[in-house]
Amino acid sequence: MNKENYFIKKITNNNYIGDDGAVITNRLKSNESYIYSSDGFFQDVHFKKEWMSLKQIAIKSMLVNISDAIAMNALPKYALLTIAIPKEYSKKDLKELVNGFKKIAKKFDIDIIGGDTLANTKLDISITIISVSSNPIYRSGTKVGDLICHTGELGTSKRDLEKLFKGKKVSKKSRFINPILRDKFFYEISPYVNSALDISDGLFFELERLSKMNNIGFDFKNKIKSKIGCSGEEYEMLFSINPKYKNKVLKIAKKYKLKLNIFATAKKGKYKNKCKGHHF
Repeated sequence: MNKENYFIKKITNNNYIGDDGAVITNRLKSNESYIYSSDGFFQDVHFKKEWMSLKQIAIKSMLVNISDAIAMNALPKYALLTIAIPKEYSKKDLKELVNGFKKIAKKFDIDIIGGDTLANTKLDISITIISVSSNPIYRSGTKVGDLICHTGELGTSKRDLEKLFKGKKVSKKSRFINPILRDKFFYEISPYVNSALDISDGLFFELERLSKMNNIGFDFKNKIKSKIGCSGEEYEMLFSINPKYKNKVLKIAKKYKLKLNIFATAKKGKYKNKCKGHHF
């Protein structure tokens, strides 16, 4: 039983669920929408305290939320921050957390407008990002014949997570510690994109979501190894385009010195992910 899917189906209004964020039309500006996205970042669930500095924890908690906005072609504007803080944390610890949150807020021009703080035995963070877009991109929209693409290299996040579980150290530049977002590239190619989502749970997980949303399967150019397809916490962009825009998108990728992987074509059928589930 998929408890996540069961819970979501029982509690939600399906008009807003299924994408990286919920899209609400601005009644005062019909050509503009607000996108609300929210993710938790909890100690001993998403990270262990000994793996990252407090500043790194704050930075990643912001980035994984902003990634959802980018995938929907939305500009993040505001953040609501709820944080549960262990009672033993010092002023120095709190300052380190604050510096991480503010660093990313400044980089992406986001105002932190509120939230909540409470005492806890562990460090738990929940962030809601409020974004705006004149052309939201959804997970639906993939058409038969579309090219399926993802940015960057996949697999290093899973590799580094396995190292951390074994008590080994990883580089500060590790994608698991410090995700790299593709905002400028993705905003520029957005006019050519039919559907998109970020790779948070792993390429194969996200492909199954695309398959279910669009009633499609995939014709892969080459076999993708599980160490690549099952690697979560990547935060690269997964998207589909009409083949006629291939050269335009490749040209933009070259402009940003970004590796673009065109690895499959959408076809009639369905796709089932075979990676081990890690939610619940």
